[in-house]
Amino acid sequence: MLTDKSTQTRPANAGAAASSATSAPAAVDLESLLCYFQGGYVPMRDAKISIMTHAFMYGTAVFEGIRAYWNADQGQLYGLFLREHIERIRHSCRIMMMEPVPAVDELVAIITEVVRRNGFREDAYIRPSFYKSTKAIGVRLHHLDHDLCVVALPFGNYIETEKGVRVMTSSWRRNADEALPARGKITGGYVNMAFQKSEAEMNGFDEAIVLTANGHASEASAANLFVVRDGVVLTPPVYDDILEGITRKAMIELCRSEGLPVEVRSIDRSELYIADEIFLCGTGVQVSPVIEVDHRAVGSGAVGPIGRAISERYFDAVRGRLPEFSHWLTPIGDPV
Repeated sequence: MLTDKSTQTRPANAGAAASSATSAPAAVDLESLLCYFQGGYVPMRDAKISIMTHAFMYGTAVFEGIRAYWNADQGQLYGLFLREHIERIRHSCRIMMMEPVPAVDELVAIITEVVRRNGFREDAYIRPSFYKSTKAIGVRLHHLDHDLCVVALPFGNYIETEKGVRVMTSSWRRNADEALPARGKITGGYVNMAFQKSEAEMNGFDEAIVLTANGHASEASAANLFVVRDGVVLTPPVYDDILEGITRKAMIELCRSEGLPVEVRSIDRSELYIADEIFLCGTGVQVSPVIEVDHRAVGSGAVGPIGRAISERYFDAVRGRLPEFSHWLTPIGDPV
């Protein structure tokens, strides 16, 4: 069963505190970092596309955001869910009529080589993208070439979460599967998220909760949603226009391993107001407990025991401290 581990003896750099400690990496010359571009490993300054590139003109590209976590005690960098992310980007490519693409093993090898060549000894973010590379005017998906690029850079917290985040319900609705599939990470579709995120931040909040056209809570601007009511962890189903989140799947696994029942069902907006706890998850936000929704306190108005414990377990797992979750991780390079 899940217990509050805050009173247990843990390494000084464990859990969410470790994430905060890496949120401000040393300044780096991004242009000198190596990336994968047009079949080779080159400095970012040399990776250029034409302004006529179809992906630039129309948003016809797909991507993944992948984190790698540094464990200083082990001298090891761990890629998180590498194969799962690669499998998903290949699915996105199929949706966007980008075939053929390299096999999973080949793509994993390219990604790990980019990271290895940069020699990161800190947390990093990796972004592979397939993009329509033809220089052309005209809205379509067919009869266009595509190419692959991979960038990697030091990266800390997407949003600061130690004290919890404040969210608002966005006036912008989630794009529906029959309009622009949320299960595909399509760059053009992220304009929808940009509307939501800017609306929230410009109104003094940290993040947005987005509703479907039917009024169900879908997800945050770029994160999956979990709600705790009466000891049961709830999360919206894929048919409520969510991204089929890899971290979401991990959260379900983690909660169940701690003896917490998980139910996948639609969630009404008003349920957010009476929830005991809420937390967001995703590659970017990691695990982010929510303490306020639409000026209403969530639970006590502080980070709750389930959110705090799950967050601590998650950060221990991604840094290679929990052997039972080693299947989440791919060691990158030899320990140093």
